Amino acid sequence: MELVVQKYGGTSLATAEQIKRVARRIIAKRKSGDQVVVVVSAMGNSTSDLVELARGLSSNPDPREMDLLLSTGEIVSGALTAMALKDLGCDSISLTGAQAGIHTDTTFGRARIAALHPERLQRELNQDRVVVVAGFQGVTDEMEVTTLGRGASDTTAVALAAGLGAIRCEIYTDVGGIYTADPRIVKKAQKLPDISYDEMLELASYGAKMHPRSIELGEMYQIPILVASAFNENPGTLIHGDVDMMELRNKVRGVACDLNVARITVLAVPDQPGIAASLFEPLAQAGISVDVIVQNASQEHLTDLSFTVAQTDLDKALIVVERVAKSIGSPGVVSNDHLGKVSIVGRGIQNAPGYASQMFQTLYAEDINIEMITTSEIRITCIVAESQAHDAVKALHRAFGLEEPS
Repeated sequence: MELVVQKYGGTSLATAEQIKRVARRIIAKRKSGDQVVVVVSAMGNSTSDLVELARGLSSNPDPREMDLLLSTGEIVSGALTAMALKDLGCDSISLTGAQAGIHTDTTFGRARIAALHPERLQRELNQDRVVVVAGFQGVTDEMEVTTLGRGASDTTAVALAAGLGAIRCEIYTDVGGIYTADPRIVKKAQKLPDISYDEMLELASYGAKMHPRSIELGEMYQIPILVASAFNENPGTLIHGDVDMMELRNKVRGVACDLNVARITVLAVPDQPGIAASLFEPLAQAGISVDVIVQNASQEHLTDLSFTVAQTDLDKALIVVERVAKSIGSPGVVSNDHLGKVSIVGRGIQNAPGYASQMFQTLYAEDINIEMITTSEIRITCIVAESQAHDAVKALHRAFGLEEPS
């Protein structure tokens, strides 16, 4: 008997009837002869509702209390799913992240899994039960409840698959798989039958709808990840390490878009050793990730330093940056939270001639100004105005021949 970990997103658990439908899918998997561990997200938009409720009480909710509050959404989903399974004659039990042995660091709101102690999970599986685990959460060594960041039930599922030795992790969501672009933006986006871990990690990091750390874990432990629809039985997309590496005419596999982008510019920074470290180290200590960094050419030993952060981190980042800017003699800090990141992703595009120039020419033809540029071995990303990001995605999708045939 082999073990499969399944994860169901909030849209597939939004109502009692949908939970029953999910329960029937789980039972069908069990009848095929597999053991099943199920990871669930919060029902529908309940996490957003809890955030709104908290912000109605406090403009800056306490992080510890916020994590405790938000963890309840997944616990509700888990208990209801276990109830539905039992009602259909399937022995089941729901567990919180803590009960499932998911231990994290102490960073509230975006904790990272530090260790997994699956003994309880294994005991329940040995009793021939379906185990339903609340996603998105864990517990510190001091027994404080933490959350792993929005969308991190994916990461919970892959971590459990790795820790339990599952043959596969199946992510069921409201889309049918991984597409060449967000099908809500590009109507002719094509579903990919499979994609490599590294390509998927770039797409996930730059806007595709999947938690990047789940892909990192999948690659680290070589766990195949199937992404498919929770609403039908159509084939999905398999994320794995055995993608055919034959040379392709078009190396671009997808176009990603992320609107959670803000830019901070520190003006007239002294051009001397140690200045960058004095700025970025406090941001790291505050748990703020920095992405694109651009430093202008020095004039009179002064330079402007620009970088991007998540739009949701902007206010917290500005508090840190303004304090540092004052200490190093900068005359001021400016920011822009109306930006978007648009990326083309595919193995080998940086080493193949023409991809960067075609991307830039395509955006120029659409009268879309490029604010910043960053690249990796398999990605080229442009920062553009937020209002033009979707137009950029559509134009690039057409330009690189990714349209689904009519």
